[in-house]
Amino acid sequence: MNTTRPVLIDLEGEAPVDPALAPPVPDALTPDRPNAMQQAAALAARPRSALASWFWGLSGAIFTFILSLAAWNYVTGLLASAPILGWIATALFAAFLLVLAIIALRELAAFSRLSRLDAIQKAADRAIAIDDLPAARAVIGQIQRIYADRPDTLWGRDRLKEREAEILDADGLLGLAENTVLAPLDIAAQREVEAAVRQVATVTAIVPLALADVFAALTANLRMIRRVAEIYGGRSGTFGAWRLTRTVLTHLVATGAVAVGDDLIGTVAGGSVLSRISRRFGEGVVNGALTARVGVAAIEVCRPLPFRAAERPSVTTLVRRALAGLFGSAKDE
Repeated sequence: MNTTRPVLIDLEGEAPVDPALAPPVPDALTPDRPNAMQQAAALAARPRSALASWFWGLSGAIFTFILSLAAWNYVTGLLASAPILGWIATALFAAFLLVLAIIALRELAAFSRLSRLDAIQKAADRAIAIDDLPAARAVIGQIQRIYADRPDTLWGRDRLKEREAEILDADGLLGLAENTVLAPLDIAAQREVEAAVRQVATVTAIVPLALADVFAALTANLRMIRRVAEIYGGRSGTFGAWRLTRTVLTHLVATGAVAVGDDLIGTVAGGSVLSRISRRFGEGVVNGALTARVGVAAIEVCRPLPFRAAERPSVTTLVRRALAGLFGSAKDE
């Protein structure tokens, strides 16, 4: 006779009737921690320590001095012992220094372009605030010069030139520039943001390695911010891109925009469907939404005109277009 019987254990409280109401199963591979975009933003926007800045600055100066002195002694010693080899080494070092000088000039030009866009944006704000038509016309002239060699703005610049004399208020004139010259650039910038959102969300959902999502989020956002700056004419170098990224992420951290509410995730992902399937998919949508917010902030920083006549990009719309068909939606539910 088989005496094995099932053991029944009484649970305290009422058990959920609907299995869908049960809490999601925790992912063993990823313990509770802030999402990747929050970590990436915190790393990039972390304030610098004055002592650390002095330490690394002096360390770099000492290293450069020692390296330069060693190279000088090596080349002079080689010239004394083997003149032909010494002149070859001299030519190589001279070429290397020339390349460094070119890189430095490109970085300075990148900083100048970013500063010019910022100055135009501030001038447009002032012109709109006091309805200064001559100042608005000066801003329009600067925009025409910036995009003079851009074929994607040719149609808009022609329409702006045709109708510029008809508009007699600053707000309307700058609004016309938004709807003509900047319209194709806004579309291109939003496509870059959507591509970055898709990449970050996919890597977060698929790759289970620790810190892989943080690295993917940081690199994708750096590339996205750099591309957005290039689209609006503020092509940045390495240091310029990093400075621009710090500016954008510091603004997001200061304003608390690196947090995503449940309403946004519910709109994008159809409630808590994804979190019931896998927490990784839910984190993918969260990181994608935060990447979209970084992208919108980058557009606002790099765009030469503030959003007035044109509609400001919506984070929900960007995420929905980027993730359409990737994770499913509320209709699938």
